[in-house]
Amino acid sequence: MSSASCLARFFRSALLLTLAVSAAGMQLEGHAILKSSSPTSGGSVSGADVAVKLTFNVRVDAARSKLLLLMPDTSTVELPIGKWPSPDTLVSKLSGLKPGAYAIRWQVLAPDGHISRGEIPFTVR
Repeated sequence: MSSASCLARFFRSALLLTLAVSAAGMQLEGHAILKSSSPTSGGSVSGADVAVKLTFNVRVDAARSKLLLLMPDTSTVELPIGKWPSPDTLVSKLSGLKPGAYAIRWQVLAPDGHISRGEIPFTVR
């Protein structure tokens, strides 16, 4: 076997190994999945002021994320995203809530470039 043939085989193998390692890395940091939330989905809170905390399975791009509050009358209010305590967490604050059914709609950008969305319904007593 010639040295050119051996060199070509080496580079092909190195390329395949690099692609395999890259693919494995992308699977480790895949789509953002909501791990926990406060308020909890389907839960209820009391009081007009509520702290919001969403924790995901991977870091999220807070600058490109959105939080909306769906009001009982179906109107929406954009929520400001506060200084986040860790790269996998978004926080905000709700104030002046009256009793009724609400939902937090979220949209985040994960490291793999995919956008994930969801909704957290909750009730204010």
